[in-house]
This record gives sequence, C-alpha cells and structure tokens, in this order.
Amino acid sequence: MKIALFSDIHANLPALESFFKDLDSKSPDAVYCLGDLVGYNIWPNEVIDEIRKRNIPTIAGNYDFGIGRSIDDCGCAYKTDEEKANGAISISFTNQIVKEEQRKYLRTLPAHLKVEFQLNNDKLNLLLVHGSPRKINEYLFEDREEKSMLRIMQDADADIMCFGHTHKPYHRVLAINEDGKERYRHAINIGSVGKPKDADPRGGYVLLHINDHSSIHEKDSIKVEFSRFEYDVERAAKAIEDSLLPNAYAESLRKGV
Repeated sequence: MKIALFSDIHANLPALESFFKDLDSKSPDAVYCLGDLVGYNIWPNEVIDEIRKRNIPTIAGNYDFGIGRSIDDCGCAYKTDEEKANGAISISFTNQIVKEEQRKYLRTLPAHLKVEFQLNNDKLNLLLVHGSPRKINEYLFEDREEKSMLRIMQDADADIMCFGHTHKPYHRVLAINEDGKERYRHAINIGSVGKPKDADPRGGYVLLHINDHSSIHEKDSIKVEFSRFEYDVERAAKAIEDSLLPNAYAESLRKGV
C-alpha cells in the first residue's frame, strides 16, 4: 500500500496545485493531510476548497485551530521580536480574509488520525499528528533525544508516527529490545508543501510504503520515500509582496527557510 502524506501548505495555492499534479503521477492508494492549510499567504479559502474538493482526510494544524476559532494566536514558537510581530500580522490578515464556511470546516478537523494494520500476525499502528500526540504545536525536531521520542511514541501506541509542523523532513528509526527481540518504531517528519524550511524551496511530501510483509520486527520492511516538486515560487512570493503580509515571508519562500 502506498500512502501519500502532506502537510503545512500555509495558503500557498501555487504549491498545492503543483503538489496535486505531482501526486497524480504517483497514483497513491490513500492520501492524508496533516494540517496547517492556512496562514502566511493570500489563498487560505482556495486551499481549503481544494482539499475538500478531493475529499482528503485532514487533521488540524495549530494555525488551523487558531483561525477556526478566530483566535489571534497560532501557537507558533517565534524566536525574535520581529518574527513575533510578523506572525501577528499574518494571523490578523488570515482571520480577516477567511470566509465563514471555510472557518467552520477548520473547526471540525480532528486532532489525530490512527490507522491500524494487521500484518503477519502483528498489529501495526500508523499515527498521524500535526505537532505531536501530546500537543498540536509541539516541535519534534530531528535532534530530539531518542528516549524522549520513544516515550512519546510508546505512550501513543504508535509504530509509525507521521507529523509536520517543523517544515523539515526526516525519518528516524528507533529500536528497542523487547523479550530478546528487536522492535522498531518509525518517526517521520513529512516536511512542508507550501513553506519548506530546509534550504530547499521546492515543496515536499512523503510516500509511505507498507507491504504485506511489513513488520514491527523488520527494520527495512517499511519504506519512506521523500518527494520534492517544483512550483511557481515567484508567483507565491509576489502575492505576498502585493498584500499586507510582511515581505520577509516572500524571501522565505524564495530561499526555503
């Protein structure tokens, strides 16, 4: 089974349109969106409509949660006063332009999705979250201490945990010995479609391959494929510059940071 996972579009319609073209060429068996449809660009309503048009199961991101409730706080961890000030402009702007029907949809999005497989007499749990199972806006960076990541996954009963929020893709395989046998858990950050932060301006998503022989005891029986695609970055950046949004967001798109 080939499962497409994407996240953090952040109102970037040109990126979403190019993502769908790329995705259609991959013919996945299932598609899930891990949230943050809105914020930082001018097309929140159009992005929501495209997701709904395709009937894609979607969970709430921290930005979706705030905008859905007309809150002037996205739950983002800004590092500087300038970033905080720009963030306040972004959420105020987004709250002003999101329509009521789209806002209502954001309020209905679930926090998590869990898909349970039965393979080789093993239960294999796939957990989809935005930040972490504990908090919608918790950042799970790649350098998270292994014990901490394992504890988060064990508490959530997740064999494969997919998430976004940091906009930086990675795959970590965590091993633990249980009754003399190795058990593997997979922590996968799926990156960002519309606001990448790994110095690559291309949009990104993940194709997760689960086969009939996939097992919690076989490290390489679960394949994670990171996909990148080109999109019209300049169209998205120019839209920001022509709006009330800070120009810094346009430069972030151009540089992928």
